[in-house]
Amino acid sequence: MKNKKIYAIAEIGIFVALFIVISQISIPTPFLVPITLQVFIVSLAAFILGVKKSMLSLSAYIALGFVGVPAFAGLGGGASTLFGYTGGFIWGFFPLALLCALGKGKIKILFCTLGLAFCHIIGVLWYSILAKINIFAAFVTMSLPYIFKDAVLIVLAYFCAKLINKRIKKS
Repeated sequence: MKNKKIYAIAEIGIFVALFIVISQISIPTPFLVPITLQVFIVSLAAFILGVKKSMLSLSAYIALGFVGVPAFAGLGGGASTLFGYTGGFIWGFFPLALLCALGKGKIKILFCTLGLAFCHIIGVLWYSILAKINIFAAFVTMSLPYIFKDAVLIVLAYFCAKLINKRIKKS
């Protein structure tokens, strides 16, 4: 029992570290949202860790960023990033991870698609409110250029998770 808890804490810690490292891989764009691999690591955590541990690792990542650790894309950190123009996308990682972790079998793709949709909807609405622009303009600027890339990242994360889970079970 004690070893299971230590293993769980280690898994959560590894993914918190991966969230931070992967978030730094970003390509600036003319828009406010850089191209990142965050959707990949969030969905990978969900596929590997399941609901509880992926929510804990994501919460720890966001808490570290909130207190000022440069955990978010472009070494961003602090409340200003979390509650700024792109903060809605960070908060949107929660439904993305939850739904990717909950989906089983043939409906997994539907759950992941819904999770991605919620992530983008939260991000677009958040940006629309803060930037004081209409939702369509916010969608075209903040979501449309990234949806296909994010969907591909989720599929990649799914196949990576299958390989990783297979290796973990063998050891």
